Amino acid sequence: MADVEKVIYTFLEVSIAIGCCFGNLLVFWAVWSRRALQQTTFCFVVSLAVADFLVGAVAVPLALVVDIGVETSFHSCLFISCVIIVLTQASVHSLLAIAVDRSLRVYNPLRFRGEGKKQHLWAAITVCWISASILGLIPLFGWHKVDLTTNTNSTIKCQFVTVISMSYMVNFNFVACILTPIVIMFALYIFIFYTISKQLRNGVGKAAESRSFYRKERKLACSLALILVLFAVCWLPLHIMNTAYSITNQPLPHVVIHIGVLLSHANSAVNPIVYAFKIPKIKAAYKAILIKLMCFRTVGRPEQPDFG
Repeated sequence: MADVEKVIYTFLEVSIAIGCCFGNLLVFWAVWSRRALQQTTFCFVVSLAVADFLVGAVAVPLALVVDIGVETSFHSCLFISCVIIVLTQASVHSLLAIAVDRSLRVYNPLRFRGEGKKQHLWAAITVCWISASILGLIPLFGWHKVDLTTNTNSTIKCQFVTVISMSYMVNFNFVACILTPIVIMFALYIFIFYTISKQLRNGVGKAAESRSFYRKERKLACSLALILVLFAVCWLPLHIMNTAYSITNQPLPHVVIHIGVLLSHANSAVNPIVYAFKIPKIKAAYKAILIKLMCFRTVGRPEQPDFG
């Protein structure tokens, strides 16, 4: 691999990591600083933002370690690779929780409207992360490539394809744990848009409050569906590459793999930007935070002495 390509790839990864961390910290602050954002959907958005933040803080540095091919033990390399998979699964499960929450909200607004019970909310978020961890750590319990090291002190050049089984990545991780949930989520959003259109068309909500509710739901559903579309667009190319490698057993060019990895990581940096442009409540919270930071900086700046 050319040194120039390695430098460009590292620079882009570091830039994405900074964007992930800063953007998603802003999401945390926005949601927890405004009561209007503390409803079930936005708490699941925070769960997604946690996964996106960890992509920048943990997954990207680990991906650089794997790309460099640092010498580690087999199981250390396996654990590093599994952590990256866990964060992907956490994003998928958070997106699925958001889709389920919105579909329940439009299906039975009287029951599911409002903040919901906090204990149920946190239980659902905990289930998302536990299930993501279990599915992502499966290779640690045996579904991995054969350890060819002869003793416990042996080391290998740590690379993802060296330790992770492609049968796990394609047949289980991709088909069962990513592609299937994506299809389910698209079906849920079709149901959401169909239900909202039906309610507005049939005039069920003749009261101004009901019409306003369904219109707001449609607008928010459009924004959240866009997040799902971007996730699919950013992650599917890398998994298609894994599938191609599994079938042909022919490694792809480094530059192609790097583009796929960068695209998947960029998804975590893009989400906060989508929130800012597409979700008015979060956009307003961003503005309030930035104004507060600017005012704090202005107030905290010491006055310059007058030497005149």
